Amino acid sequence: MPNVTKKDLIDGIVEVTKEKRVAVKSIIQEFLNLIVEELGNGNRIELRDFGVFEVKHRAPRVAQNPKTLAKVDVPAKCSVKFKPGRLMKEKVDFGDAPSPDRDGRDGRVSGPGAPIVHTAGARSPARL
Repeated sequence: MPNVTKKDLIDGIVEVTKEKRVAVKSIIQEFLNLIVEELGNGNRIELRDFGVFEVKHRAPRVAQNPKTLAKVDVPAKCSVKFKPGRLMKEKVDFGDAPSPDRDGRDGRVSGPGAPIVHTAGARSPARL
């Protein structure tokens, strides 16, 4: 799986928008700087359909070194968590191809909203 760098993203935007590369690079860098600054201030960043960035605080704890079995104090820390949005989930889960579960081509419905069917001799209801 190939890596996509910031340069690749900038080049893609330049190709689509026909804007100057220097301007696009400056805008992208300022956007990233602003995200880092807002997260540093403890703010939550919500980009509709893309996802949400938020800072999670972890309390201090006592861990154990698996090799020596010695107790180790782990200090409190913060980390950035990302929760993907609806469009990202769809692209990552299904790619560009429509899923049979979503468009119903296979005639079956599956997932949490599927009807429950009671089958003879089964211990629990089956989900279609």
